[in-house]
Order: sequence, then structure tokens, then C-alpha cells
Amino acid sequence: MEKSVYLLEDDDGICDLVRCTLLLSDIECSTFGTVRAFEDAVAEKVPAIAVLDIMLPDGNGLDVLTRVKSRHPEVYCIMLSALGKESDKVTGLNLGADDYIAKPFGILEFSAKIAAVFRRIKKKPAVLTVGDVTMDCEKMTVTLAGRDVSLSGKEFKLLQYSLENPDKVLTRDELLSNVWGYEGGETRTIDNYVSHLRKLGFNYETVFGVGYKYRAK
Repeated sequence: MEKSVYLLEDDDGICDLVRCTLLLSDIECSTFGTVRAFEDAVAEKVPAIAVLDIMLPDGNGLDVLTRVKSRHPEVYCIMLSALGKESDKVTGLNLGADDYIAKPFGILEFSAKIAAVFRRIKKKPAVLTVGDVTMDCEKMTVTLAGRDVSLSGKEFKLLQYSLENPDKVLTRDELLSNVWGYEGGETRTIDNYVSHLRKLGFNYETVFGVGYKYRAK
């Protein structure tokens, strides 16, 4: 999963512009005009970044987002749409989108945003080891005290962020922003996920009135 971008967009002009611009930055970009073509390509090779239009001739980009995040939560997903209302953005973010760009957009700013994502991805180690937990971020596997543990996509992402910040107090708002991708919201969601990870044996400590701390035993 090198510097690869998949763009699901039925406007040929936008596809050509994005592909040529990213190529100038040595970023591989494949474009698809239909949901079926996009999902066939993902089945063959998973991209690092997926840019998804919402209104498509054979489907809806939000449905595609849900399927991508369910099967490949590590893929950074950006919604790209002329639907610029706040409610549309919130819907996409609640479904797991990592970012949202409204049309029309500036191509140089778009390219800079993609490059920034790749810089962040590059900085993260492929394997995290904290105490008796080992996480392979590329293979999406976790072991705890030598045994394999099966996690959902959101559980994996929450644990990953926790392991990247061991022994640090993580506020509920910080977790919502960095794991769920939005500011504010129902913090009870965080509590439920942490509770389940604890039951599996992961070492979360409650910091009352603030959030949680992952203890590196």
C-alpha cells in the first residue's frame, strides 16, 4: 500500500486534473467512474487513500465509504462532493470518513492535503509494541500476551491511537476527534468501546472526569 490514491468520480475532467496533478508529486492515482469499477479495484489492491464522490451513476459514495471502512479501516477516506451542507459533512464523518472536501475545490490545495496525509502515514510505525500488546498496523492484527485478538475496525483504530500514546491521558474529545473524526458528540460511545477493550484484557485506566490512559505495563 504505497503512495496510492483511488478516486471514485464520474466527472472525467476532475479525474484527469486530479490524476495529472498528483502525478507531478510522484503520487500514483487511479480513477474510477463507477462504484463497481472502484470496488473491483479495491478487491485486487487496497489503496492508501480513497477519495469518494457521493452522487454516482450506479450508487452512493456514502455506501461505498461504509463498505471500505468495514473491510479496510486503515484506508484514509476523503469525501468529495458538491453537497456542501453541514449535515452532509456530519453524515460522512459519522460513517467513518477522515476528511471532507466540497466542490468546487482548488487543485493545489487538494494536492497539498493528499501529500500531508502521506507524510502522516509515513511517520507511523508499521508495528507497535506496548507491554504485552503487539499490533501490526498493515496486516491489521493484534496479539495480547501471545494470543491473537480479533477487533472491529473502530476498536482497532481506538487501540492503535492508545498504543501510539501510552501512559498519556487521552480526553474523550481527543479520542472522538482522532478516532471518530469529528469534534464533539456523544462521549458515551468512547466509554462503551473502552469497556469492551478492557474485557478483552487491554490495560485502560480511567481518569475520572477527563478520559482514559493506556498503561504500558
